[in-house]
Amino acid sequence: MQLKLYNTMSRSLEEFEPLEPGKVGMYCCGPTVYDYAHIGNLRTYVFEDVLRRTFEYSGFKVSHVMNVTDVGHLTGDDDSGDDKMVKSAEERNQSVMDVARFYTDAFFADAARLNITRPTTVCPATEHIGDMIGLIGRIEAGGFTYMAGGNLYFDVSRLPDYGKLARLNLDDLKSGARIEVDANKRNPQDFVLWFTKSKFENQALVWDSPWGRGYPGWHIECSAMSIKYLGETFDLHAGGEDHVSVHHTNEIAQSEAATGKPWVRYWLHAKFLLMDKAKMSKSKGGFITLQTLLDAGYEALDYRYFCLGGHYRSQLSFSYESLDAARSARKTLTERILSLREQAEPAALGNLAPAARAYLDSFEANAMEDLAMPRCLSDLWGLVRDSAVKPADVLCAAFQMDRILGLGLAGLTRPESGLNAQAVGEIDSLVRERNEAKRNKDFGRADEIRDILKKKGIAVYDTPQGPRWKVER
Repeated sequence: MQLKLYNTMSRSLEEFEPLEPGKVGMYCCGPTVYDYAHIGNLRTYVFEDVLRRTFEYSGFKVSHVMNVTDVGHLTGDDDSGDDKMVKSAEERNQSVMDVARFYTDAFFADAARLNITRPTTVCPATEHIGDMIGLIGRIEAGGFTYMAGGNLYFDVSRLPDYGKLARLNLDDLKSGARIEVDANKRNPQDFVLWFTKSKFENQALVWDSPWGRGYPGWHIECSAMSIKYLGETFDLHAGGEDHVSVHHTNEIAQSEAATGKPWVRYWLHAKFLLMDKAKMSKSKGGFITLQTLLDAGYEALDYRYFCLGGHYRSQLSFSYESLDAARSARKTLTERILSLREQAEPAALGNLAPAARAYLDSFEANAMEDLAMPRCLSDLWGLVRDSAVKPADVLCAAFQMDRILGLGLAGLTRPESGLNAQAVGEIDSLVRERNEAKRNKDFGRADEIRDILKKKGIAVYDTPQGPRWKVER
């Protein structure tokens, strides 16, 4: 089955064809670790996780590279404002690297709670300064740069197709410019490759370079690290829609100026998460973190389920009412899977009955059609509600689907409702004794043990794989 993805560059659905058969090189913009990720950020990472899982489900070996921005990202993507890391460190009276380590750990803790697969390669910007300097040198050698006010700029006018990802027209942008953010720029869209002490004399993190002691611009880090780990041309770059017009546009410009080659073949972008009809933003304050949801009594996977309910290319409106609906749906799904586990073990995929295979085939077709997760969830619900499909086949197909959905269905267990190890051991012993009595056709003793367990609030179920028990509520 052919995977089709919407390529932002072509504005069309395209069949995915990797550069190297059986392998995918995938780069995703990572967090700027000056604060907690908000749930709008996390929606993008859930989408990227679904994308990776879909590749792997399809049999590809994925090299997934993600940066961690711990230097160089200004509060304005257009090189305006303060360094986000420095500003956060000053507000917290900590070192920049202490802040970076804390929020990096917090980000990956959130990702783990959401069942987001850790990237193959995680590359902090501060560990790749030499790679950035080397790439800037290649850009300079090609005649695409100029020095002004102590900083090294990329001259977008030297690149005829600048802005092709965002469909920008450079002449229109020049004529429409009203405010010159940086008087040193020849063109409003020019951007800094390397800042020196001439702009930030008290910058916390600086390095020696051919252009003076300073630090790199934000855009250059993604180009340098993706090229280092994936090559000068690779398969796919993903991120949020807010990166299209500036960050990703500038990444393309500097990468292709340096190498003279097409850089990325497929571009995928997730739409915003909206709250009160506005994009969720840290700069505006009041943003919601995953911990906010956990403190309110939700589980992390409730939010993942909520994200799966909207297509990644559609804006998704967040409200606690909609999250309540997602939580209720996931709870029902969880209970259904647990109930089926008490009746059977999952069938082997090769022995899957035609009725269950039909649901799985539909699921796969929807996943391959640009990651249509809402339709995939519909396929899962159709499967688990179909009483004509045997429990073993439902479980097999559902667990296959969950390789992409990432809801942790195969690992579900019932909580022990406060039972200690001794109580669990006593119950297991009684269940084994009952099973032995039935095997010996001592049905009187078997019924007696069942009644003893019932008085303890324990229900016993006989399945083809042996007896199962649970605490009745």
